[in-house]
Amino acid sequence: QVQLVESGGGLVQPGGSLRLSCAASGSRYSIASMGWYRQAPGKQRELVAAITSRGITDYADYVKGRFSISRDNASNTVFLQMNTLKPEDTAVYYCSAVLMMRTTVVYWGQGTQVTVSS
Repeated sequence: QVQLVESGGGLVQPGGSLRLSCAASGSRYSIASMGWYRQAPGKQRELVAAITSRGITDYADYVKGRFSISRDNASNTVFLQMNTLKPEDTAVYYCSAVLMMRTTVVYWGQGTQVTVSS
């Protein structure tokens, strides 16, 4: 099965930046898209950003202009550059990979903690 390994989380002050990365391995099929979701305590998991193999991106409204997603198809790695971080960005960020086979299959990483606090 596909394994996703995330890195780059940590503690950052408001207004600071972090860069998350996620590498996918073990896929026998093309990965249609990769993305980032986040979940804060007491809240639902929500989409942050996603990118297709063609480079088409999708962003949640609350991160547009602050976050940027990119992908290296050769290494099946997705990045999330997070700028102007706010305390409300604090959450566990999960990497996802979507494979389209007979049915659509979504894989998840274990998550990386992002904490924005002074």
